[in-house]
Amino acid sequence: MPSSDDLLHRLKELNEIGIALSQQRDLNSLLETILVAAMRITHADAGTLYLYDQERQLLRFEILRNKTLNKAMGGTSGVPIAFDPIQLYDETGKPNHAMVVSYSALSGETVNISDAYAVEGYDFSGTKKFDAMTGYRSQSFLTVPMRNHERQIIGVLQLINAQDQQSGAIIAFSRDNQQLLESLASQAAIALTNRHLINQLEELFEAFIQLINTAIDDKSPYTGGHCARVPALTMMLAEAVNRTKTGPLKDFVLTDKDRHELKIAGLLHDCGKITTPVHVVDKATKLHTLFDRIHLLDTRFEVLKRDAEIAMLYEIAEAGADVPRIESARQAYAAQVMQYDQDREFLRCSNVGSEAMSAESQQRVRQIASYQWCDTDGKMGNFLSEEEIENLTIRSGTLTAAEREIINHHIDVTIKMLESLPWPSHLKNVPEYAGGHHERMDGKGYPRGLTREQMSVQARVMGIADIFEALTAKDRPYKKGKTLTESLTILGKFRLGGHIDPDLFDIFMREKVYLDYARQFLAPEQIDEVDLSKIPGINWN
Repeated sequence: MPSSDDLLHRLKELNEIGIALSQQRDLNSLLETILVAAMRITHADAGTLYLYDQERQLLRFEILRNKTLNKAMGGTSGVPIAFDPIQLYDETGKPNHAMVVSYSALSGETVNISDAYAVEGYDFSGTKKFDAMTGYRSQSFLTVPMRNHERQIIGVLQLINAQDQQSGAIIAFSRDNQQLLESLASQAAIALTNRHLINQLEELFEAFIQLINTAIDDKSPYTGGHCARVPALTMMLAEAVNRTKTGPLKDFVLTDKDRHELKIAGLLHDCGKITTPVHVVDKATKLHTLFDRIHLLDTRFEVLKRDAEIAMLYEIAEAGADVPRIESARQAYAAQVMQYDQDREFLRCSNVGSEAMSAESQQRVRQIASYQWCDTDGKMGNFLSEEEIENLTIRSGTLTAAEREIINHHIDVTIKMLESLPWPSHLKNVPEYAGGHHERMDGKGYPRGLTREQMSVQARVMGIADIFEALTAKDRPYKKGKTLTESLTILGKFRLGGHIDPDLFDIFMREKVYLDYARQFLAPEQIDEVDLSKIPGINWN
């Protein structure tokens, strides 16, 4: 019988194990901790942890350890367990009570066997076959069911060959060992259940985020995939920074917690767009609202041409037999129609967003606007309204200043939404990371005008990811996806202009993050040969 000091020591160890179990986040490591701790406190030579698969009604091998045979399978060992799972019922639905682990799972009872070769009522043929193959001698068994807080069986712990601490001889598992293991199994089951619940909540949370992103991307065929590509590129660049061992960012380290936090921030970086009006997000052309109003201008041109034709016919009627006057009227009409056709084609081209509309083209729009036409109410007025002039003279893209403000407002909404959530401590930085991707290193960004020193590395990483994704995206309404050379040239200019973080740009280029991203997300025709000597802003000294 163990001394009171020994029992006190083992109870203390059991308490320490319980604390360790509550702190373990990785499921495989948790399972391994449970089995190793069970073997240690009972002085077992070998053991197996099974998990209950309720849907298929079987016990699955999860972790297997044998010190004498130096075998480690499952868990963090990286060695898969090739044994078939234990069926709890046969083909007819009859319970499988022949095997110790299945009996323990079905009955919820602990089974303590001093010698498997001498006991009756259980099928140890598989054990004996294993012993014959390995030269091992499986003797004493202690099998304990694992119940969760609702008293449901979630798994089974089975230990083999208790060892005497003095002689090393194989002995039966004592009553004290059985009670310790039952206590451990209870703690382990609660820890496992909690871990499963936490994992399920995290999966639910991420699924909900994906649901929001799907709704945002589904609002417009022109931004579909943006909410998935930016997080992917964010993590690629962050991992590259984590690998960096030289330069100003050599001390930056990403833990698993940091990775999870940054991933969540990346997924939520544009959640505020859920409030952005569809007609602004979807504005494929400058005159587009709920439909492309360029067709209204086509109608007006037809009215101008009709009026010109009527004027010609009046002139011919008044000319009588004056052939030169008649010919002059016809030529003037033909020239006017040609001019209208040219102007109509020009406005059609102007309606398509471009990188930069020239001042001359903007002035021509204003000249066309001064044409007079008679509307459906019989009133004479300018050919284009002030609102139409504003839209058709947009210098870059398809959005007016007011519409761009509406788009930009999404980041204010994003920050407001994220800061209103009760984030747990391991996700407390999500609002800052997600809310900083439109800030600039020189403080000229939005919405808060933060400088580089006021931003975390993660927020600066996300800023580069958002810009590069936008440059290369092939689903924007007003442009084609740029090639790598075009995109990196613009990114390099942004680096020189104080727009993006220079140190992160260096890593982005040196580690060829752009190429990893391109291979996964860009069309083949966008992946051109990049001449790094021609990319501005590169500094690898």
